[in-house]
Amino acid sequence: MKNKLSKAHEKYLKRLRKDKAIVIFWRIALLACFLGIWQLLADTHVIDPFFFSSPSRIATTLVNLFATGNLWLHIWTSLYKTILGFVIAIVLGLIIAIALWWSDRLRKILEPYLIILNSLPKIALGPMIIFWVGSGTSATVVMSVLICIVITIISMLNAFISCDKDKILLMKSMHANKFQILFKLVLPNALPEFVSVLKINVGMSWVGTVMGEYLSSKAGLGYLINYGSQMLKLDIVMTSIFLLCLLASGMNLLVSLLEKRQQK
Repeated sequence: MKNKLSKAHEKYLKRLRKDKAIVIFWRIALLACFLGIWQLLADTHVIDPFFFSSPSRIATTLVNLFATGNLWLHIWTSLYKTILGFVIAIVLGLIIAIALWWSDRLRKILEPYLIILNSLPKIALGPMIIFWVGSGTSATVVMSVLICIVITIISMLNAFISCDKDKILLMKSMHANKFQILFKLVLPNALPEFVSVLKINVGMSWVGTVMGEYLSSKAGLGYLINYGSQMLKLDIVMTSIFLLCLLASGMNLLVSLLEKRQQK
């Protein structure tokens, strides 16, 4: 019986590995096809390479930026601001969500304002942010935090509120205090939603960083996009977008690894 089970288990694991290999193969194949078709269309002038660039022109631009020594400066500047805004938004958003869950009265008072703040285009606050905190890194980080924090608060608060009421009543019947209910039931129950919020905020934090660098920055990928568009150097714009995709994918991969660890 054990041998049969082990053989069945081995067959199941083999099928999983095969499925994973097929998924990875097709991901790479689709990317290669996309890049190949893009390059072909540019070479045959079906699309204008000046406006749409091409993989070869992006590679050349990357080499040129690396040769000038500015590439790593722009990458590190944007990455630093994004990670800082991401972490601040997650920590503050989680604390505020806990406070709103803790106090029903406070939640009822602030909930309409959260909805209004979430619907407000954050770019409209850009000039005011520069006046409030100054230009450069601080303005970009604040913009990133503003974009991410409301999403974090609303998502985590909904996860806290949706916790099973019967389980909460059971813990109360066993004389558990609010701290125990929070740390032993509500927070563990909200862990999947927390991982989802991390995934969402990876992209939103990059949006905030690029928007902030558009408004006020002398370095970073957002600055490169703004500079390239103003100078009609669209290869620089496309190269910056390509780098943004790589960096955002890297951050998302780290969150996915955290999710797999949490599922175990």
